Amino acid sequence: MCRERQAFERLARPETYRRWQTERSALQQSWRRRLQMLGDNAYQRIEGAGAVAVLTLTWSSGWGVNKVFDTVTERVPSLDLSCEDYGLLYRLSANRQGPRVRLVAETELPGPVPMFNVIGEIRGTALPNEYVMLSAHLDSEHAAQGATDNGTGTLTMLEAMRILRATYPRPRRTILVGHWGGEEQGLIGSRAFSEDHRDVVENLQVLFNQDNGTWRIEYIQTQGLSTAAGNVARWVAQIPTDISQHIKLDFPGPQELGGSDHVSFLCHGAPGFRLQSNYPDYRQYTWHTNRDTYDKIVFDDLKNNATLAAMLIYLASEDPERVPRDRALLPPNPQTGEPREWLGCRPARRSYEPPQ
Repeated sequence: MCRERQAFERLARPETYRRWQTERSALQQSWRRRLQMLGDNAYQRIEGAGAVAVLTLTWSSGWGVNKVFDTVTERVPSLDLSCEDYGLLYRLSANRQGPRVRLVAETELPGPVPMFNVIGEIRGTALPNEYVMLSAHLDSEHAAQGATDNGTGTLTMLEAMRILRATYPRPRRTILVGHWGGEEQGLIGSRAFSEDHRDVVENLQVLFNQDNGTWRIEYIQTQGLSTAAGNVARWVAQIPTDISQHIKLDFPGPQELGGSDHVSFLCHGAPGFRLQSNYPDYRQYTWHTNRDTYDKIVFDDLKNNATLAAMLIYLASEDPERVPRDRALLPPNPQTGEPREWLGCRPARRSYEPPQ
């Protein structure tokens, strides 16, 4: 059933919803068993058996939205269908009605192409070798325009930098903005930068990263850096309430291990924090989907977010105190009872090849 679960749960009869859940679970288990029968490298085995294409479904559990990631094949076309079309073909095939699909696929494989980071700077006057940093990734998945992942993050940080350049041209600390390449392939650009510019990492006052959608920023945590909370709370308290009123502070929060570019700095122990927007709506409807398009942007929220980011960076630059890097004690492993340790950084990759 290609229905949004939330609406179906809210509007359907309780017995209808329960029956749907049972049938859905049974179908999923049956499908997983079929895939397990194919063994490892299932798609490569399908190719080897003579398939001329592979049709896939990565439905995002919402109206008309599909997730799009890497291709699952090496040689033949791999095409992602809508939930509705995939369901129709599945039913026709399961009932041995012999559906036929006409495919037209054209592509070029130019080989490796270069990726870049774009770095901007406003040089500090009093402490030029200490840094505050804005962060967002430039690249997007190919299914749509990448408007909310991460066009809006890039827009936010560009506008914040413009505000700072116009109103604060002589900051106390050096202000940097990093627009990263290769984030979707595993934080390639930001990891390379943090590895190549240890002086920036070691002297980083704070980094604020934006990478999840168009709604207003409403959540900040200090990623397990316990005593950094005092600085962040003090900065937020100085921001006008019409901009900051929706922000929830979560201190210290857990150490994030992946997901976006602030992690490339956090893993070194540097204060790299995410400016978080409403997540469930973004995750379901625009994150890596065919619906991540320009029309989803809410410009009032972008203006709010850019102003907030500029103010936070200004306050961080002016703060006479360095942001401390004390790490919170992590909870024990629930399975072993052993204390957990902070995870370090992965080596930076300088190129990318899709998984086979």
